[in-house]
Amino acid sequence: MRLLVAAIGRLKAGPEHELAERYRKRAEQVGRRIGFRDVEIIEIRESRAQEVSRRMTEESIALANIIPEKSAIIILDERGESLDSATLASRLARWRDDGRPAVAFVIGGDDGLAASLRDRASLRLAFGAATWPHQLVRTMLLEQLYRAMTIMAGHPYHRA
Repeated sequence: MRLLVAAIGRLKAGPEHELAERYRKRAEQVGRRIGFRDVEIIEIRESRAQEVSRRMTEESIALANIIPEKSAIIILDERGESLDSATLASRLARWRDDGRPAVAFVIGGDDGLAASLRDRASLRLAFGAATWPHQLVRTMLLEQLYRAMTIMAGHPYHRA
């Protein structure tokens, strides 16, 4: 099963990019041993539309177009569920065991996601009630994916 992180906007070179890439590689390395093929980052250019609703729609369509059919879709949303790491790991394992081709984690743009994509989500995931910059959300997500892989693999990285 593939893990996709689909995000509006680019993560520029710098410490955030380096840390995100470090966790992506770690998650991919551990994940290969337990049935996860890739951890892939797909960056979508921000819409240049003037109207907020049009920007949201254009960005959501671009995101939806890269998500494989029958994938579990997880959107990052400050109004979503705050899961502990073990619960996230068990959901990933369940989707893998159900034969899903991919799990797509979606990070919307500044204006959020259109209802058409939000309504397709298998899970709305929050990293607390705070609003986080996109660079940190991506890095935190990749760290949590690495942690989930280590939990499933029985690796000592997660000690709770």
